[in-house]
Amino acid sequence: MKTNKFTITGLLIIGIFLFSAGCIQDPSSTDTIPNPTSPPQMGHLYVTPSVYTSNETLIAFVESAAAYAKTHGSRNALSEFNNKNGSFIRGELYIYAYGFNGTTLAHPINPEKIGKTRDDEGAIGVFVKEMGAAVGNGSGFYRFTYINPTHNNTLESKLGYGVKVDYTWWLGSGAYTGPVIP
Repeated sequence: MKTNKFTITGLLIIGIFLFSAGCIQDPSSTDTIPNPTSPPQMGHLYVTPSVYTSNETLIAFVESAAAYAKTHGSRNALSEFNNKNGSFIRGELYIYAYGFNGTTLAHPINPEKIGKTRDDEGAIGVFVKEMGAAVGNGSGFYRFTYINPTHNNTLESKLGYGVKVDYTWWLGSGAYTGPVIP
């Protein structure tokens, strides 16, 4: 009986200690965590996230486009990838395709670039060349900056994933990871 009395007393003391130390907190309290639906407050380094796209989702999206290209042929695939209302535009994700020579083959966000080589376009030219090199042996990731059409065409950081379709061209997509901070 004495053991039970000491156990209960000990648990009460631990509970009081935890409560007074602030370890037990009302889960609805937002005093220390910024609310993601409200604007950031002074002192908080919180940036309201856009829709989060996982690497797995990005890879699956690109791999499905590569499978589509292999099943339907390059002409039909490129037509579908260029279609702004097509099946390869899902929220922030869209498929772009380039020749290994830098020529834009598909880009539903910038259709005026189709058929043009982007080597002379500064950062975009570097992206096309370096991403092409990253996927040259099959597939790869590349980090770059690009306009986000879902955020009023603001410049944002982006993680791209691409796959080699054949020896002449590759395709990819990218997930925006946040604003470019100067």
